Order: sequence, then C-alpha cells, then structure tokens
Amino acid sequence: MSDLKFSVQGESSSATQFIGKTRQFTLVVDEPQSLRGTDEDANPVEYILAGFAGCTNVIGHVVAKELGFTINNLKIEVSGELNPNRFLGTSNEERAGFKSITLSLIPDTDASIEVLAEWLQIVEERCPVKDNLQNNTPIKIAVEKEYNTI
Repeated sequence: MSDLKFSVQGESSSATQFIGKTRQFTLVVDEPQSLRGTDEDANPVEYILAGFAGCTNVIGHVVAKELGFTINNLKIEVSGELNPNRFLGTSNEERAGFKSITLSLIPDTDASIEVLAEWLQIVEERCPVKDNLQNNTPIKIAVEKEYNTI
C-alpha cells in the first residue's frame, strides 16, 4: 500500500480556540477556563492522548484478530504530565511537551497472559501514534502573510 496523507485545515475562532476540518468532521480545540479558554472542547494535549488511545484501540483489535482471540471489551486509560510554564512563557527550564505518558489497556478476553504479553508487544510496535510520540518526526513549520487586496 502506498503512503496515506492525513490533513486538518481550519482557523482560530478566538485566542484559545481552533476549529478544524478533516474529511467530513469538525474538530474543536479549546482550553479549559483555568488556561483562559471557554472549555467548549478538549485541549490540544488531550487530543494527543485521545489519539493515542484511539490508535491503540484500533491496532489492539486488529492484532487480537490476527492472534486468534476476541476482545469483548477494551478499557483504555491514558494520562500525561507536563509543566505549563514553557508554553505560558514564564520559564524555559522544562520542555513544553509531556514529561511522560502512561497508557493502560484492560481487555475483557479469555486470552492467556502469555498471549496478552505477545499482543501488547505487537500493538506497541505497530501503533503509528505511539511511534510519533516516541520518535523524532521531521516537522516543517511556515508562516505566510495574508495581504488584503483592494
């Protein structure tokens, strides 16, 4: 299969809110009131955690099928810790991103612990979001000036 391209386009609706479109979906990214947002939706780092959980869910079910067992239900808990001082501009001492992320998978299945250990190893190896969180991905950021024409 050739490479797939995913994209989001949108614009700022306020200092803390971004409204994006991807395929037929609208994504609202906001901040909690404690960070001067309106708390209308998840914030950017919560979307990262949700993306990690969602990707793990998909890969987990695919791999379970490949290994020949059924997941009746899969609970996923994911959390991350970060210090907001860098993105708030009050300190350059710590990185802006997560210090750590913890993801716990709680499958309802008849699979043995040995099969689940193999399943987990394969899920970790194949999850694109985990790969992006754990490894450097080249990122290009550009700015363009929008000119008003009369």
